[in-house]
Amino acid sequence: MVVSWLSVAPVKGLALVRRDELTLEPHGALENRRFHVLDERGRFVNGLTKLERPLFGVVPEWDSDADTLRLLFPHGGAVEGRVELGEPVSTWFYDRAAPGRIVEGPWAEALTSFAGRALRLVRTDDPGAAVDRRNGAVSIVSDESVDELARHAGVDEPDARRFRMLIGVAGGEPHVEDTWIGRDVAVGEAVVRVHEQVARCAITTKNPDTGERDLDTLRVIKGYRGVRGKNHVDFGVYGEVVGPGRVRVGDSVEAR
Repeated sequence: MVVSWLSVAPVKGLALVRRDELTLEPHGALENRRFHVLDERGRFVNGLTKLERPLFGVVPEWDSDADTLRLLFPHGGAVEGRVELGEPVSTWFYDRAAPGRIVEGPWAEALTSFAGRALRLVRTDDPGAAVDRRNGAVSIVSDESVDELARHAGVDEPDARRFRMLIGVAGGEPHVEDTWIGRDVAVGEAVVRVHEQVARCAITTKNPDTGERDLDTLRVIKGYRGVRGKNHVDFGVYGEVVGPGRVRVGDSVEAR
């Protein structure tokens, strides 16, 4: 099997950005979810947060070396500048708190104007702190799994971006990644220990560009895969980096 694509979300909840290569470190990929957005109540914003316009179409460009950030909006506007950190905040991510700092500059005003709701941009103090699972800095799904979903849904292409995964792989059977749970998987120069399947939510039903609901992924997956436990509708897997290294599109993938 091989790595077929790599994608990161420099700002959690905004558009995914494709990469040709990434470095996986113990915290995951530095470029992934380095920033997040808070609402006026201090809660992080994701694809299920009610906004006048969804943030899926806002494309972030972060230069980690220069520490500059640019946000490209669907209407053609853009804001950019050097990242300057302000007051400290703490964000609750599902089962844990992550300290960070408000990012000063034009981004909050631009996001607020676009979304129709008061928003602030935050950078976590620690890289990888904004991932959904403490031991799930790496997420993997196979192209064959996405194709199998498409077949059951009766669509040509469900667009893997709706699952917001870090690594796509190709060359195996549908849902081969499920067989990796509890095993180490060599991905390029890195090694990932796969821990569990990813329980999906309604975000996957939404178009990754527009944020509009356009495919009932949960019903389709449940229909042909069933559920885990009482209500987990699984698609793809989570894992942690146990061997840091570079990963490139086209690199080999091998379960051990």
